[in-house]
Amino acid sequence: MSNHCPRLTRVFLWWVAVVLVGSVSGCMEAVPQDVVQAVENIDRDLMKLRADQFSSTDYTQFSHEWMALKARAQADEDLIRWPWEPNDLEVALRQLQEEGSGIVARLTEERESARRSAEDKIAQVESRFRMMTLQVSVIDSRLLLGQQSDEVELLMNQARTLHEQGQYDQSLDASARAARNLTMQSAVLSSELGRYADRNRISRWQQMAKDTITWSRTHQASAIVINKADRVLTLYRNGQKVLSYPIRLGSNGIREKRYQEDGATPEGRYRISSKGRQGQPRSYRTLVLDYPNEEDRRRYEVERKKGQISASRAIGSQIEIHGVENELMAQTLGCVMLDNFQMALLHGRVATGTPVTIVGALHKQNPLAMTLATLEDQNEET
Repeated sequence: MSNHCPRLTRVFLWWVAVVLVGSVSGCMEAVPQDVVQAVENIDRDLMKLRADQFSSTDYTQFSHEWMALKARAQADEDLIRWPWEPNDLEVALRQLQEEGSGIVARLTEERESARRSAEDKIAQVESRFRMMTLQVSVIDSRLLLGQQSDEVELLMNQARTLHEQGQYDQSLDASARAARNLTMQSAVLSSELGRYADRNRISRWQQMAKDTITWSRTHQASAIVINKADRVLTLYRNGQKVLSYPIRLGSNGIREKRYQEDGATPEGRYRISSKGRQGQPRSYRTLVLDYPNEEDRRRYEVERKKGQISASRAIGSQIEIHGVENELMAQTLGCVMLDNFQMALLHGRVATGTPVTIVGALHKQNPLAMTLATLEDQNEET
């Protein structure tokens, strides 16, 4: 019996040692570092996505829970636990990881959608702005819009910068303001130039031109018709077209003249009141028109009585057809300008008293009407 006891004791101690070693090797960290790191990465992702700005409620709740759990994790990082022991901290961390991942996924999708929307809006408004710039250039009407075109360009630069900075909502707002500005510009052009698309007005202009050509045929004499929309001067003799020359108008030539120094070219029936020759100041040869005529004076008085024209504004005069003496002065204010060679030919073919009829347009599909239609289509698209 005594011989067996030491042996049994040794066996028992060996098994105890095995159990202890196994138990120690089965112990686990109280705080799984992979979960902590995962939640920390989610927190960084949310900051990059500006969750505090775009989903403040969700981010505030996540942040508060993360700070509390992080403090517990730091306090328990040296502890170990048995595998069978419940671990509320790990459960809470994994639940926060799942919730945070959901917020990241949602915000990522929302931000990408906002990025695409802002990018599409910028492209749409920039296309419309290019079209507007092109059309305004074609019809020489930039001065009608004042500083509005510059404002659109500034807004679009702002929209692009905000987009690059990831501020998509602000970028959309800048693009929307630029689009509204473009709509206002279209409205200004339609108000000022809508008569070029007015069928009744075009019919009157057509009749004015027809009457002038008939006068030329009846009196076997010369007569001039100037078409502002097409930028062309046509000379008739005996009712037949003799020549046509391209013309240049002033800064606001396509507008209807109302008063002195408005830069607009008048529309109506006139006659050549005098002829100037080369060597006179300012321009190369001139054909001075008898502007203002009775209709111009009547319209001027009506608008002034209504307060639409300031009392300090005169009606103006000295509207001419002319060339240019100095190429550096190749501009005109309210007059009609030809190249010198063509002006010399025209000057020699007409006399004082020759009728000159100036109309806005002679066809419904004139450049200005088509421009207005194009801009209207652009407004509807945006």
